[in-house]
Amino acid sequence: MRDFIIIGAAQAGLSMAYYLKQLNKDFLVLDKEDEIGASWLNRWDSLKLFTPTEFNHMVGMNFPAPKGHYPNKYEVANYFKKYVKEFKIPVQLKTFVKKIEKVDDKFILTTNKTTLEAKQVIVATGPFHIPYTPPCSKHLADSIFQIHSNYYKKPTQLQDGAAMVVGAGDSGFQILDEISKNGRKTYFSGDINVKTLPQELLGKTLWWWFTKTGFLSFSKKSWIGKRITHTKQPVIGIDVKEILNRKHVIPVGRTNDGHEEKIETDKQTLSDVKNIVWATGYRPNFSWIEGLELDHEGYPKNERGVSSIQGLYFIGLPWLHTRGSATLGGIKKDAEHLAIQIKKQELQSF
Repeated sequence: MRDFIIIGAAQAGLSMAYYLKQLNKDFLVLDKEDEIGASWLNRWDSLKLFTPTEFNHMVGMNFPAPKGHYPNKYEVANYFKKYVKEFKIPVQLKTFVKKIEKVDDKFILTTNKTTLEAKQVIVATGPFHIPYTPPCSKHLADSIFQIHSNYYKKPTQLQDGAAMVVGAGDSGFQILDEISKNGRKTYFSGDINVKTLPQELLGKTLWWWFTKTGFLSFSKKSWIGKRITHTKQPVIGIDVKEILNRKHVIPVGRTNDGHEEKIETDKQTLSDVKNIVWATGYRPNFSWIEGLELDHEGYPKNERGVSSIQGLYFIGLPWLHTRGSATLGGIKKDAEHLAIQIKKQELQSF
């Protein structure tokens, strides 16, 4: 039985592994994928971070790229691989955790391979669990190719004919930009009145300004933090206006319903759509953890990563503490705090 098992081998799990090494703990990192960095590699091919190199440093090892560079998904995955090698982090791949239950003073983890035991568990699976598509997607004809942004890679996946991108977040606009670049007739379903921010302002990166103004450091419990969490996140580094002004890009408002080859939107009924990319987000899934208390959004109730179940911790959740908690370089502050809490709880148990 190990001291700790960490579930998830991306930035959150690896950051916690670094600190568990410092605490001389016997631990193992589990990940369901077949290689380190797969959670990034599985996303679309042209994906790039909107944070430059200097804001992507994980604890103990800087991101290996020049200042001001915006890394792609392959560079992020390679960084993780180097991180695991550098700190000799024990990772067991192709291991999917089906169930966690606490029995007496230990955790029992049922996986697709075997049953594991640990004194404590850190869940670092992130917020992107179940790709969500609206119910009307099930009523459309099989002749329409449908794909969620989680599985979208590149435009060549699509069949000939008009496409529709649904979703007004960063993913939706990045995919809309890519799909419509070569003149394909592309409908856009979503809010066109989104706030946008440039990647650079007055010769400095946006993230430099965020850091300078303390934007990334406001606690979710602070007055400003509460305001930010209830405000729609701006789209960063994408010229939304230019994309929507392309002659072959047609905004149609909200998608309301669909049946066979017809799609009902706020502005018109569409009958020529051959492809749909659903950039409609995700739903959390923590049903595999027995006895866990969830909040109204389906995320674990916790105090900056410390759950209501003694010995069970979380890291990598959106707004775990601040807006920066969701960033590659911001995760280290949450990991350090969680390591301190773990040490305190152990001292109190003596």
